[in-house]
Amino acid sequence: MTIRSFRIDVPQQDLEDLRTRLAMTRWQDQLPGTGWERGVPLDYLKELADYWRTGYDWRAHEARLNELPQFTAMIDGQNIHFVHLRSANPSALPLMLLHGWPGSIVEFLDVIGPLSRDFHLVVPSLPGFGFSVPLSGPGWDAARVAKAFTELMALLGYERYGVQGGDAGAFVAPEMGKLEPERIVGIHLNAALTFPAGAEGEMDTLSQEERRRWEAMENLNDGYLQTQSKRPQTVSYGLHDSPVGQLAWIMEKFKELTEPVDGLPEESLDRDLMLTDVTIYWLTGTAGSSAQFYYENMTANGWASDSAGDWGEAGLGTDANWGGDSADSADWAAAARGTVPTGVLVSKACDLTIRSWAERDHNIVHWAEYDKGGHFFAAEQPGLFTEDVTTFFSKLR
Repeated sequence: MTIRSFRIDVPQQDLEDLRTRLAMTRWQDQLPGTGWERGVPLDYLKELADYWRTGYDWRAHEARLNELPQFTAMIDGQNIHFVHLRSANPSALPLMLLHGWPGSIVEFLDVIGPLSRDFHLVVPSLPGFGFSVPLSGPGWDAARVAKAFTELMALLGYERYGVQGGDAGAFVAPEMGKLEPERIVGIHLNAALTFPAGAEGEMDTLSQEERRRWEAMENLNDGYLQTQSKRPQTVSYGLHDSPVGQLAWIMEKFKELTEPVDGLPEESLDRDLMLTDVTIYWLTGTAGSSAQFYYENMTANGWASDSAGDWGEAGLGTDANWGGDSADSADWAAAARGTVPTGVLVSKACDLTIRSWAERDHNIVHWAEYDKGGHFFAAEQPGLFTEDVTTFFSKLR
């Protein structure tokens, strides 16, 4: 396996094509008297799209990204893109940072500098995401991604290292721990999902807050998840052809999953940062390939069925209703408990993580809940994120 230097250099014609498509948008009407409850409002999206076309400067953000040392490697037939920044600290611990959907390496831009004081950082784009393209074929589920990333760390010469993951990364990181428990010193998770295993009395010990989280998960609007997990190819045509479609698809998640939950996305995240993330999806054409991660984990592997037990075994989720009928879930079987020391960061506003279920599945040695910050915690609260990650790994050294 050969590591090659990588630099982002988007052809000017691709940027001009984006602006032309934005200018030619065929706008959909909105029902009078409706708002975010039915999707991204028309006036909001029009204004944002106009700024994307006339005010947003991709070249400036491309230059910022290119300040980071970036590379690619071919692993298991898949092109893997990653940032690799070595710390000046001689005692620094290697640490891999894993994003999810609809995120990218952009999520970590404001924490890479501070974390590099204590860690050698490896920040990959998940296969089919960002610049880890093209997707080599089917089968890239969390376990296969985990294997590729452990091979990447070995290729870089890291014998002992930590892993941090949020969203999809919170699925991949524990899989890495199962593959190499002797090499991975610790796993830090945020935006992690936990699920009941059907054990007698497991609901009885939940606190009022934990019951609220479970009810919220059962009633979550998971339309995007169901679409991407069951028909990723179909939905990709519209997102790949229309930048406004791609913009709306991602901005809805930034709205729903940031803190404050009742505010606009710009109250939580820098507008240009969000647009850089969206632009990467657009320029790399990864609307469809990134959605394949959902298909592989939920459909191809049988984790999305009429019985929530399949999700329970996988440790990832539930059926179309995020849990189904708990009364019929007595056959749920928990996956083997992870042995690697694990820390969990919880956004009290957005995350649905339940501690007792997390402790059942993982070797939890650190637990922190924050009033500030949401699902995209590293980007929303970079200071708190850096502090929590550093504190967790300091316990293990």
